[in-house]
Amino acid sequence: MMENDKVEFKESWRDEYLKVIAGFANSDGGTLYIGYADNGEVVGVTEEQAKRLLEELPNKIRNKLRITPKVLEEHFDGKIVIKIDVLRSDQLVALDGRYYFRSGSTTQELTESELKNLLLERTDKTWDSFPVEGSLNDLDSETIERWKRLLALNRVSYAGNESTEWLLRKTKLVTADGHLTRACMLLFGKDPQEHFISAYTRVGRFKDGTTILDTVDIKGNLLQQLDGSLEVIKKHLNVKFDTSVTELTLEGTRRREIWDYPLDALREALINALVHRDYSDYTSQILIRIFDDEIWFSNPGKLLPPLTTEDLKKEVHDTVHRNTLLAEAFYLAGLIERWGTGTAKMVRLCTEQGLPEPVFIVKETGTGSFTVQFFKDIYNEENLMDLGLNDRQISAVIYVKKQGSITNKQYQEMFGVSKRTATRDLTDLVSHEIFDQIGKSGKGITYVLRTMESN
Repeated sequence: MMENDKVEFKESWRDEYLKVIAGFANSDGGTLYIGYADNGEVVGVTEEQAKRLLEELPNKIRNKLRITPKVLEEHFDGKIVIKIDVLRSDQLVALDGRYYFRSGSTTQELTESELKNLLLERTDKTWDSFPVEGSLNDLDSETIERWKRLLALNRVSYAGNESTEWLLRKTKLVTADGHLTRACMLLFGKDPQEHFISAYTRVGRFKDGTTILDTVDIKGNLLQQLDGSLEVIKKHLNVKFDTSVTELTLEGTRRREIWDYPLDALREALINALVHRDYSDYTSQILIRIFDDEIWFSNPGKLLPPLTTEDLKKEVHDTVHRNTLLAEAFYLAGLIERWGTGTAKMVRLCTEQGLPEPVFIVKETGTGSFTVQFFKDIYNEENLMDLGLNDRQISAVIYVKKQGSITNKQYQEMFGVSKRTATRDLTDLVSHEIFDQIGKSGKGITYVLRTMESN
């Protein structure tokens, strides 16, 4: 037996271990053993100590924590061990005004934000469902009308001729007794930041990790932030036109635009950040960092269990909503899917455009954060020319992007050069960290593109 989220060992009792019991009660329950070394070796307690603990601990725990776990005496290898079984408490348990929680095999004190979220879990309500001061006059009518149109386009049957107040009550964005919810204010408020100071999006253009070229704060309600942030992002991206493909629009046909990244993938990442961020964190904003070769979308709030970053790459995965009303409002408008396909869509759109898969990063410390990192196609002609590559090398890189690999012999035949020249060109591509050499000698050597992970 080893220590984990539900088991902890102590050689002897100290009153400070009450926080371990509180942590078990605030999590999923657990067992504290007295008479075990940290490595799981039984050291036992004396008969006198066992008698005293069996008498004192139930009253001490009840008086300090207001719970009554089972305190039992057990015998292992001829030694006495005290076992304290703690059940999950329906109410949060405090020790001297502080709250604790189990994280792995450790007991940690909850931060203010973590405590708020845990309290919400105990009430089966989400943060965005609580009321906020304000009235319908504090809502932006244009945004509401736009949302109604989106609902109608998405064939929401009740979005037609009903009044705004009726629709907001129907979607639970206004409570039964007429109060605006936090979700309603974030979605449609004229000035949501008056109520939630950090509920905005910051877009920055960076030359490197410390050199900032431009910063724009996008405020207003969430639909306004969605539009405004995308416009700022597009100003810092390049776009080309595929003359071989035309798209049908209301105005006629047009050439297909190819941006550095698929705009639909960026839009999906931004919507996810707006819908799933932890708005109870009043110190952080959604941050979008645009670099020469990559773009990051970060929002406060770690990934909610049981989801993992690997789950996010699956075509369909479980959905866990931190803000249920916000998610439902975006779903009704056709802006997100209900079945957890958005992150897989980002992956698919990037790979279809020949880009590396986006990377999902979760920061677990504190309230945590969630980041989606997109990579540009660094192997485009413009970048390759800037590196000083010759025309043969650039053509070879483009060939490998499509075919997957190239050999020295293929290089010779493609460009009519000697083996010595081909070796020099290919070795130079390896030194530029564009190609990786697979194999060690002779005909067994092939060259492939270096992956983002290798870089």
